[in-house]
Amino acid sequence: MPELPEVEIVRQSLNKKINKKKVEKVLVRNRNLRFKIPENFEKFLKNQKIVNVKRFSKYLIFNLSNKSHFLLHLGMSGTVHLVHYNDKNLLTNTSFYNSPNLPKKHNHVEIFFKKLKIVYNDPRRFGFFQIIKNDLLLEKRFNHLGPEPFDKKFNQKYIHFFFKKKTKNIKDFLIDQHFVSGIGNIYANEILFLSKINPLKKAKLLSKKDCKEIVSNTKKVLLDAINKGGSSIRDFKSISGVKGNFQKDFKVYQRDGLKCKRLKCIGIIKKKIISNRSSFFCNICQK
Repeated sequence: MPELPEVEIVRQSLNKKINKKKVEKVLVRNRNLRFKIPENFEKFLKNQKIVNVKRFSKYLIFNLSNKSHFLLHLGMSGTVHLVHYNDKNLLTNTSFYNSPNLPKKHNHVEIFFKKLKIVYNDPRRFGFFQIIKNDLLLEKRFNHLGPEPFDKKFNQKYIHFFFKKKTKNIKDFLIDQHFVSGIGNIYANEILFLSKINPLKKAKLLSKKDCKEIVSNTKKVLLDAINKGGSSIRDFKSISGVKGNFQKDFKVYQRDGLKCKRLKCIGIIKKKIISNRSSFFCNICQK
């Protein structure tokens, strides 16, 4: 599943291409995604201008000229493509899991603009679109989620208070969207490595210093990933067709059996399944 950095790259890519453009037509080929696409979706979008594309957590937020919005969540396998009318062979993938020959039968939604269209392709159909009619409803839509990692609310005090008496391990908390929004398995592993914390450590045992390290390293890892274009696992590419580079800097993720990259550490990266997800950590420097 795409995590915050990859969704942010998609947002940036789309914003460059469809910002201020008017929707001329919407074609829904299959409404049966994770949540059924509303019957009025086409009429709702037609003739609206895309004011801009924002993001909260792993959600793309399309702000419209009539002050309404629609959301797109990519789910597990959703991809967004830009097709230019003057060159139909120019198909640019802006999303996380990319195959150059995605079957057209999985093209579920097409949104047409003057010189291009965006195509939503999703083989597993875990993604979804949602209409949000005003700003108040948009705010309420995300009430169940924790703060974003770059939000001032995500700080040492918040974490330390949240973790009091919690017996769940820290790795599970980092990927719990009710605690903090947007972090998934890849970046949780990298954050804990930089923080020198074992993923199995119980949250209630974390010191204030540990919490400070988690906050600092969360921002550092995610910002670094965004600046490097995301992590190109299964060929994630930006709108310009450039692959992300953050996977080249992985310290632990998918490095099981290899030597720890921390200076002077003689540890080996171990792999352990925690809550049905693969976790990677150094057996020496992460305590």
